[in-house]
Order: sequence, then C-alpha cells, then structure tokens
Amino acid sequence: MHPDIHLALHHARAAELRAETEPRPAPRPDLRARLGWTLIEVGLKLATRPGPAPAH
Repeated sequence: MHPDIHLALHHARAAELRAETEPRPAPRPDLRARLGWTLIEVGLKLATRPGPAPAH
C-alpha cells in the first residue's frame, strides 16, 4: 500500500474515532432529581397505604 494512501486512511479513521468520543450533553440534573423524588414519593404512598383488614 502506498504510504500516502495509508496516511489518508489513518487520518480518516482518526477523525471517525474522535467524532465517536465527543462528549455528549449530560441529562439535566434537575430532571433526574425530580424523577427520583417522584419515585420515592410513589413508593412511600404504596408502602403506607392501608390494605384490606385481615380476615379472622
């Protein structure tokens, strides 16, 4: 393989790899926190909800 072709392929692959590793925006922390607290609230409501009276 000609050295120039090899170098061109190397540069193309390096550009592809750099594009794959670009940082992606993180999810908004306020949305994650609200979702987490909502799940906790639902769990607490389910845990403290009175169930049917036990049969004797």
